[in-house]
Amino acid sequence: MQDDAVQPLPEGRFDGREAFGEIVRNALSAAAREGWKEIVFSDPDFADWPLGERASIEALEAWSASGRRFVLLAQRFDVIERGHARFVPWRRMWDHIIECRATGKAAGTETEMREVPSAIWTPNWFAHRIDPERSRGVCGVDPRARRELREAIDERWRLGRPAFPASTLGL
Repeated sequence: MQDDAVQPLPEGRFDGREAFGEIVRNALSAAAREGWKEIVFSDPDFADWPLGERASIEALEAWSASGRRFVLLAQRFDVIERGHARFVPWRRMWDHIIECRATGKAAGTETEMREVPSAIWTPNWFAHRIDPERSRGVCGVDPRARRELREAIDERWRLGRPAFPASTLGL
């Protein structure tokens, strides 16, 4: 990656699928460049995330190292398995640093409260799609917003179960 291609992580509101895709790409590049120790991706199904793009996988390859942790939380992972062909082999290769949990479908009258947030969380920065349907949200470094987002993700994580295994073969 060339230095002139480095984009700073955005802060403030974003609107639209293209803007969100660019945020994901920039976050992955920053993770590789800055050596983030932990990345948390959370979304109901990751259908419109650019996880299968060559640039995303290259950034994840550059980021992957000992002592790193990548957390994926979703309601379901079948969309990743079908729609992000490059991501699945990367996930298999780096199984030792990846934790995945699925919460299942949101149910009951409190659907919005139980739904998995669509977000990226890191110890220093976050992006939260408050309206995933229109890809509208906010991103930044605000400690309070980061803490509240992590609490929401952790709450869903506790309700989830291990999912998206690196291998489906038995011993």
